[in-house]
Amino acid sequence: MNVYFLGTGTSQGIPVIGSKHSVCQSVDSRDKRLRVSVWISWENHSYIIDCGPDFRQQMLASNCQKVDAILYTHEHSDHTAGLDDIRPFNFKQGEIPIYAHKRVIDNLKMRFDYIFETKNKYPGAPSVKTIEVVNNYPFSIGNKMAVPINVMHGSLQVFGYRIDDFAYLTDVKTIEKNEIDKLKNLKVLVVNALREEQHDTHFNLQEALDFIALINPQKAYLTHISHIFGYHQEIQQKLPINVFLAYDNLQITI
Repeated sequence: MNVYFLGTGTSQGIPVIGSKHSVCQSVDSRDKRLRVSVWISWENHSYIIDCGPDFRQQMLASNCQKVDAILYTHEHSDHTAGLDDIRPFNFKQGEIPIYAHKRVIDNLKMRFDYIFETKNKYPGAPSVKTIEVVNNYPFSIGNKMAVPINVMHGSLQVFGYRIDDFAYLTDVKTIEKNEIDKLKNLKVLVVNALREEQHDTHFNLQEALDFIALINPQKAYLTHISHIFGYHQEIQQKLPINVFLAYDNLQITI
């Protein structure tokens, strides 16, 4: 299975518009971060987790040719705002399934009402099939199973996903023990680490490292990075030997 990090930044991305922060001025390409998303592929199967406002740019950069479905973690704009840009895939493939919590589906129907119109729908609008994700009910994607992982983003419920020995969790602040039990024996864990300072709704670095130590995967990658965190090169030097700072366009094979 190949994992392609399409974006590893926060809701503003890096560089932040108008910012004079030194990280926003960095010439290191690893410090330039689009909104957070991953592309997972194996054999002839191709899935996206989250479809944010940089989706078009990410698809062009990655040369992704097919999207079998989109799995949503939650409804925040940095994870959903690119839904309209699935149209080129619709033109080639037809209707695309989207998997999400019912609350997220309802939010998308409100924000993108023209996509879900049933009468007199504009013929160029995206075409999707909604599939509700329910906690503790794995679902089939291609020839693999996706296991929903229920976490809390402050007071907001968010889904992470485990596929085989890979798990992707973003926007996590707390997680219950029964959900932690779903993450045993991972080869790769991807988890958010916003910055070193505390935050109300996201893991900071120490919380992410403590969580990684608890899960004990073979390798872990940090994502959803703020410019306040610092330079990629400097952060990486602080991390344990099996923990890596993800960056846009990084590819790993599991």
